[in-house]
Parts: sequence; structure tokens; C-alpha cells
Amino acid sequence: MKQLIRREHYLDRIRPFVNKDVIKVLTGMRRTGKSAMLELIREDLIKQGVSAEQFISLNFESFRTEKLRTARALYDELADKIEALGGRTAYVLLDEIQEVTEWEKCVNSLRVDYPCDIFITGSNARLLSSELATLLSGRYVTFEIFPFSFAEHLEGRSEKSPDVRAAFLEYVERGGMPFFAGNPCIHEDAVQYLSDIFQSVILKDIVKRHAIRDVDLLERIIKFVMSNVGRTFSARSVTNFLKSEKRSLSTDTVLNYLNACLEAFLFEHIRREDLSGKRILTVNEKYFIVDHGIREAICGGNTQDMDQILENIICLELLRRGWAVTVGRLGDKEIDFIGSRNGKRIYIQVAYLLASAETVEREFGVLRCVRDNHPKFVVSLDEVDMSRDGIRHMNVGDFLLADDWV
Repeated sequence: MKQLIRREHYLDRIRPFVNKDVIKVLTGMRRTGKSAMLELIREDLIKQGVSAEQFISLNFESFRTEKLRTARALYDELADKIEALGGRTAYVLLDEIQEVTEWEKCVNSLRVDYPCDIFITGSNARLLSSELATLLSGRYVTFEIFPFSFAEHLEGRSEKSPDVRAAFLEYVERGGMPFFAGNPCIHEDAVQYLSDIFQSVILKDIVKRHAIRDVDLLERIIKFVMSNVGRTFSARSVTNFLKSEKRSLSTDTVLNYLNACLEAFLFEHIRREDLSGKRILTVNEKYFIVDHGIREAICGGNTQDMDQILENIICLELLRRGWAVTVGRLGDKEIDFIGSRNGKRIYIQVAYLLASAETVEREFGVLRCVRDNHPKFVVSLDEVDMSRDGIRHMNVGDFLLADDWV
């Protein structure tokens, strides 16, 4: 069995909730490593002294679980297994739980009826609708599992001492889907794998769950968003684009399609924050793709659109590390990212290269206008340190590999 890459930043956030009366919910796009996270949690608990026989694991993508895909059938199966433990705590790991009809009734009853600690995964954001939150009495905590970070991508490479800069360029094109860890392949094969994931898993999932009849229109909207990652746009700009392609669609329908993509965790929706008025803006927001390798496979051009891809990578790294992210507006200037976590803030400008005095002034100048003492970074592909005025400049690779930024 291939050794799993330990995703400590997730384990660190999950551990405080182990053996607490809350359901641990791991969400995220399909094929991003949620099943592996359940195995990592299992390994972690065994190291802490939990017996292997206390674990009950079911994967609902397996045909073996077909007869357990109703709340009653699943409850009866799990109740028998838990009772057989004679009062010891059962650690229940349920993978792709959304395949079970009314699964929440089963999970809630187990939590009430037996000594058990429940971990579930799901690939649809509707997993935690407002109705479900009410049914579970708020007793759950969620963790979104993203594709591999650049650090995890490096760890998954077969070489003992990989060339970091060359590995980063590979990461720009392939993204972070865990499949590539320890599976070296040529560019064409990587593109084929990611295209298949998009077509057969993600797109199919969106179409099925939302009964979308015009799949071609959905694909056009997705490609438009992929092409415009990191750029502000509105639903109206999407409808105008579709009109130019002789397709007519209302802004409400565009928003419905975009929400369907968000529910499948294909994109992350980042709001804009007005620093002057200290309020969240609701127009011209930004979307970022959860795995930029899929963008390369579907649209191509990641290396040509390096400024957009670098922004995408930095945004996902912030989210992966548990930061709440907004795009900042200060007068007529824009700050690429503001991260907030546990009372701390960071400000980040992302640039391809600081190749001219004008570019340097643009990237550093906007951060100089922020009148507080929180850390401020300019991140680019440049190798030479250009830090100034209390604003730190870092190479992208170094920034992504740093243990922390504050």
C-alpha cells in the first residue's frame, strides 16, 4: 500500500474535536483526498492507543454498501457493530455519506444512542443545509479538504531532493490532485486524467444533482469562470459573454449554475472588503478554481496566464491553512488578499515578476496605504529580495513552503 502523505495542518485542526460530542464533517471536491484523510485520522488515533477493532469504516461509493443506503438499514448495521464492542467507544468513519438517503437521521440517532465518535465525508456543499444544521442541533464541525499544497506536492515526488523551482513549474501545470503523488506521468497523460475527472466526476455530479438539461451551456459558464480566475466579474458579464456566443440566459440562471459549481466545490467564491467603510461588498466578486490543474486540462494556458494562476495558488493556500479570505478595496486601489484567522490579519499582493519600477511601486504602494501593523507581503517569482518599508517580499515557492507567515 502506498504510504499516505501526512496532512498535519488538517490533523492539527481536527484533533481538538476528537472524542467530543460533535460530528466531524470532511467536505471538498471529489478526488481531493477525503478518504485518505479518514485513514490518516484512523492511524493517528491508533497511535494514541485506540484499538483497531473500535473502528467501523464504510465507503458508500463501493458496491458492497449498496444495501446500506437508507437511514434505517445503515442504523441497524452500525448499531449491531457498536453493541458488539461492549460499551467501548466506536469510531465511525463514513465516506461519501451523501449517497445514503436521509443519512442525517441515522447519524444523529447514533450520536444520541451510543458511545461513538463520528467522522463523515461528502462531496456536496448541500450536505450542510440549514435544515440539516437544525436536525443535527448544531453539533458538527466542518473541514474542507483541498487538493495538495505545493509542500505536499513536493513530499509526494519520488526524488529525495527535488529541484524546488522545477517542481513549482510542474505544480503550476498539474495542480495538486493527490493521484499525482508518486505517479510520475507525462504532460499529456496528466491532462487526460484531469479532463476525465472533470467530465466524468465533477461535471456529471453537477448535472445529476441539479437536473441540468443544457450541459453545453453549463460547460461554457464553467470555462468562462476558469478563464477569469482572479478577476472581478458579475453574473451580468457572464450573460453578456453568452450573448456574444449567440446564447441567451438570465442572470438568475447564471447565478444558479455558479451556485451549483460552488456546491460541488469546483470553485471558491471570494468576496470583496471595503477597508475604508469596513464592510463586505456584494458586487464584482472573484472566483478561484479549487484545482488549477483542471483549468490547464480544460482551458490550457496556465503558464501564459501566470499572474492569474499565482493568485489562484496563493488564495487556495490561505484557505487550506484555515484563513478566511477577502479581496480588499482601498479607495480606487485593490489588495489581492486579506487573510483573517484567530484575530490576526495579513495582507498579500501577488505579482508575476517585479520587472519595472512602476510594478514595484504599484504592488508595494497599495500596502503602504494600509495603516495598521499587521504583516504585509508582496509575493512574486523573483529570486531577489525586494523587501522595503516594513513590507516583506518573498518568492512564491518560499512563501508556500513557509511554516507560517505571522
